[in-house]
Amino acid sequence: MNRHRIEGAWKELKGAVKEQWAAISDNELAFAAGKRDQIAGRMQRLYGLATDRSEQQLRDWRKQMKTQ
Repeated sequence: MNRHRIEGAWKELKGAVKEQWAAISDNELAFAAGKRDQIAGRMQRLYGLATDRSEQQLRDWRKQMKTQ
């Protein structure tokens, strides 16, 4: 996969994350840079979720994204 395709995929992913969890900012996504555990940590902090709940939401969201 070339760099442009990867960058495009990341932009799509960021948009989808922001649709699902609006409180996560562009800066926080830039900091996380696609690292799932950091995105889960941001969700925990911003939404007051337990670790297992944020991980479950990410898993469920990922499955939903694959079916679209």
